[in-house]
Amino acid sequence: MATLLHLDSSALSQGSTSRDVAETFRKAWEEQHPDGKVVYRDLAANPLPHISEAGITALFTDAAERTAEQQAAFDLRNELAEELESADAVLIAAPMYNFSIPSSLKAWLDQVIIMGRTGGENSSVAGKPTTVVTSRGGSYAPGTPREGFEFAATYLEKVLGGLLGLDVDVIAAELTLARSVPAMAGLIDQSDASRAQAHEAAATKAKALAARLSA
Repeated sequence: MATLLHLDSSALSQGSTSRDVAETFRKAWEEQHPDGKVVYRDLAANPLPHISEAGITALFTDAAERTAEQQAAFDLRNELAEELESADAVLIAAPMYNFSIPSSLKAWLDQVIIMGRTGGENSSVAGKPTTVVTSRGGSYAPGTPREGFEFAATYLEKVLGGLLGLDVDVIAAELTLARSVPAMAGLIDQSDASRAQAHEAAATKAKALAARLSA
């Protein structure tokens, strides 16, 4: 029975493109793999604490000598690491905020990346298939004026692939603000097309991945 770890990070509970596309992925996964398991975390609704001194020093302190604060921080990091290690596939919904990822997702990354365990050359999660669903209010495609300002998908590819060794695939929906920003009204058709393509890609990739893991 395969397990999918699904993380949402959009601050919007409704009207979020990244949540909607990730939901399409998840539904397709569940339809293809009805006996599978989904572990879900809404990092915006239930944010994790940012990495702390206790969380860092606990890793280098003998268990018998840890303070209560260090032990609590250690237990959280261990829980998150085990959650990631136990998953057969990962789904991360990450809208781009101010050219980067939501702080709620950064908090998860800082907690779950444990060098010598999940992070580093012998990562315990290396090779795990990971789908990132990202959404962008404008366009950051090659050739656009803001091509070099995209630090959400590019950052996640580096940190997930480079530090955790995950096998990362990105689905992006662009121009998501076209219907709400008057100056972008001329881009509505392109926005709708990008969103439709993202949903289609999510369904296709989820079905293929679920079938592969069920084989």
